[in-house]
Amino acid sequence: MDRVRRIIRANQAYRRGYYGEGVGVAVLDTGIFLHQDFEKRVVCFRDYINGRTKPYDDNGHGTHIAGIIGGNGSISGGKYMGIAPKAHFIVVKILDQKGNGNTENVVESIRWLVAEKEKYKIRIVNISIGMVLEAESSERRRLLQAVDYAWDNGIVVVAAAGNNGPGENSVTVPGISRKIITVGCCDDTKEQIGVSRLKPDYSGQGPTDHCIVKPELVVPGTNIISCSITGEYVKKSGTSMAAPIVSGCVAILLSKYPRFSPAEVKLRLYERALDLGMVPSKQGWGMVDIGRLL
Repeated sequence: MDRVRRIIRANQAYRRGYYGEGVGVAVLDTGIFLHQDFEKRVVCFRDYINGRTKPYDDNGHGTHIAGIIGGNGSISGGKYMGIAPKAHFIVVKILDQKGNGNTENVVESIRWLVAEKEKYKIRIVNISIGMVLEAESSERRRLLQAVDYAWDNGIVVVAAAGNNGPGENSVTVPGISRKIITVGCCDDTKEQIGVSRLKPDYSGQGPTDHCIVKPELVVPGTNIISCSITGEYVKKSGTSMAAPIVSGCVAILLSKYPRFSPAEVKLRLYERALDLGMVPSKQGWGMVDIGRLL
């Protein structure tokens, strides 16, 4: 995370006193382990898999995601601090121990988030999960309708582009939604991934089958070190790791401009993105640069 913060110039926010305070970020994932780096900022936990009431993560993916968004890096001396270390979390477990889930739980959880958004100050929902494009059309449609519903009700939805690149139309659902912000990786080259289960240029690319340019943005997503369910840190790679970086950036933006609507957030990201010189199907608008964003 120290590398990521340097690349996206996160210090430009911290120097001005913006850390994501007052912004609630919902994480739809495998749950969360109450790592020391989260302090007491997990304000709500909801479990659609096993119905448990206390926070837990039997996979580790969700904890890693949350650490990227807003871990404070306390047990690493700040080295592995997330992007918005004063944001608070609303964690919804919609994936099981193996990382599998179903559309119904996602749809239901999003309805619940919209209903509770004022209570928990939910401004962002991070969705680092994806449905394969071969999935049944009715399932895809319901998931897309759910994320659009959150967006239309004032919640910024940030989704991963998926790891099925580099072919055209390889962005996973719900990342193909024309409304939400979809995030890919800018560091998925052969040299950068090294020995990995992911193939080079894994980041999902557009255009979608409706000719929408996706992803909108790219950020680093390879070899990201963040919070682990052991209480230490672990390294993971994928667009799952890129999406929460943008969620953290949006939290910082909303801590400066709390009245911004999702559409205003998206326009700001578009206007201030840093062109990396890649083709639009790979990079969309470019990379987030927090200095420019603020």
